[in-house]
Amino acid sequence: MRDEVRWERMFPDELEAAFARRPVVWLPQGLCEPHGPQNTVGLDALKAWGVCLAAAKKHGGIVCPPDFWHVHETGAYATWASDNIGEARPWMTALPVWMHFKMVAYQIRAFDALGFEAVIIVTGHYGPNWVDLRALVGLLQPHFAMRIHSLPDFKACPKGFDGEGKHVADHAGVVETSLLWALRPECVDMSRLPKEGEPGKHFAMSTSARMADRRVGERMVADEVAYLGERVEELLAEYAKNKPAERRAISFVELERIWKEVVVPALPKMNCMKNVEAEKMPGEDSRWRLNCWMPEGIEKS
Repeated sequence: MRDEVRWERMFPDELEAAFARRPVVWLPQGLCEPHGPQNTVGLDALKAWGVCLAAAKKHGGIVCPPDFWHVHETGAYATWASDNIGEARPWMTALPVWMHFKMVAYQIRAFDALGFEAVIIVTGHYGPNWVDLRALVGLLQPHFAMRIHSLPDFKACPKGFDGEGKHVADHAGVVETSLLWALRPECVDMSRLPKEGEPGKHFAMSTSARMADRRVGERMVADEVAYLGERVEELLAEYAKNKPAERRAISFVELERIWKEVVVPALPKMNCMKNVEAEKMPGEDSRWRLNCWMPEGIEKS
């Protein structure tokens, strides 16, 4: 039997067999954005995808195609980008907050309609988006029988890089570079690091990147896989305890109603939707000024 867990690379009978063994689906998320000259720009989603693949092979389930379109450019992300990327071409695959989260809602609907009992959404993109994602899941969960859990990958690795929780999350630094190095070694080239002390923004690279270690990255991946295995068991137990007598699929029309009545009113309160304070806005000539201020009601369009 092939050791395959990637949805798009499985034959129908393999999908059915995997579903029968463990009706769990994994959704890896991230985006393409600057992650230092030493990492490929798809680090976020590649990292989440690699962790999900390892977890599915260990604990069962099916890994759906990764979502490389994610949140950026709005609110605090804009000021961060202005400070850390500058005006270099960023090569981002960014979507507006409301569009990304509506796509997540439709992905969840699709999983539930197929009969999955649990979905774990792992985002490799940090910042306020994962907090908003957790809020979105909380809003949607009451409308689905399937159990839904979302988290950023660093939440699955509380020991962090040093094993003591001091280096848990970063951006293109020792944590992310080590993880990508372990999961996708062809996507990390440490020879591309700038010389120490060389001035410049270095494509949003953290100065801790020089400490990266592939072997430690492998240990962090193992920690995340173990953590996610525990979450799978909890979700399936929760589903079994609250299993409905009969399940029905939610239609597109019904999901649109849920979106309009439940999610849209909560969008303005989400962290990613908060406008940048006037004194912190990027300069008028900056590419990052364009979307750092959200016109009122735009999320409803």
